[in-house]
Amino acid sequence: MKKTALLVLSIASYFSMFSQAEITENEIKDHIEFLILDKNGGRFPGEKGAKRVVKYIKKEFKTIGLKPLSKNYEQHFTAILRVDKGIDEKPEVSTCNVIGFIEGNDPKLKNEYIVLGAHYDHLGLGGPSSKSDKRGVVYHGADDNASGTAALLEIAEKLISKQDQLKRSVLFIAFGAEEQGLLGSKYFVENPLIPLSQIKLMINMDMVGRLNDKKHVYAGGAGTFTNGVDFMKNLGKSLGLNPIVHAGSVGGSDHVSFYKKNISVLGVHTGGHPQYHTPEDTLELINLEGEKLVCEYVFQTILNKASTPDNIEFINQD
Repeated sequence: MKKTALLVLSIASYFSMFSQAEITENEIKDHIEFLILDKNGGRFPGEKGAKRVVKYIKKEFKTIGLKPLSKNYEQHFTAILRVDKGIDEKPEVSTCNVIGFIEGNDPKLKNEYIVLGAHYDHLGLGGPSSKSDKRGVVYHGADDNASGTAALLEIAEKLISKQDQLKRSVLFIAFGAEEQGLLGSKYFVENPLIPLSQIKLMINMDMVGRLNDKKHVYAGGAGTFTNGVDFMKNLGKSLGLNPIVHAGSVGGSDHVSFYKKNISVLGVHTGGHPQYHTPEDTLELINLEGEKLVCEYVFQTILNKASTPDNIEFINQD
């Protein structure tokens, strides 16, 4: 009887571990729901809501099993905030990037890194970057970029279940203050916690929650690494996506900071929409099934690039 109970327990434990490692719509939804809570105040740098979000991401990193690169996963920096026209004095606040990693297994290649990034901040209660004249209301940023942050957590969880396959190490960065001018990623590349020469590819996810009916997913910068364009096109099609892959078109999010340091990059997003930088960017408009598919696209990309010994060489697209 005891043996039977033990067997049942073992099987349940196995399937529990398996399900946790899979990317699920429910977990994506749960992450986004927390990130866009009114009490998080639009995740504005330096405010209580953003600090609450940092605590959440750190807890998730620890639960997943990511190792910290710095003390307590945090890389602190000072952000100079954008202000409305006509205002000279720019406030300075303290914020941070949240960083964890999975160590690769190859004695040599584990010193090379694939970086996966997404910014967690948004516009707070409106401001100079807003596309709406509404002020004093929460700019939820469900797509921008709670979707990317949720994807970061889900992909990290699945990748750690494949850790034994990874030759290269994988670095996960939730960037702060992107909306203030890519400040978190700029700070990281100017104050790297590992030598920049060891970063072989940086993949950034910014607005990945609105996959359309044609299943268009955009991948910019694919020409900055060897065979990147063909690889991203073929992989996307194999997953049932219709990828729009650009060799250049590096774009305007956190991967730009890495590209400027001659690091291969890939910027992944699902396109713009009328709710961009307005309070109406909410969970109801997120395509959870579509985001799960985009997560799989990015996961497979990293798994391939981190588990094969092929050289990843930077190719300038300017």
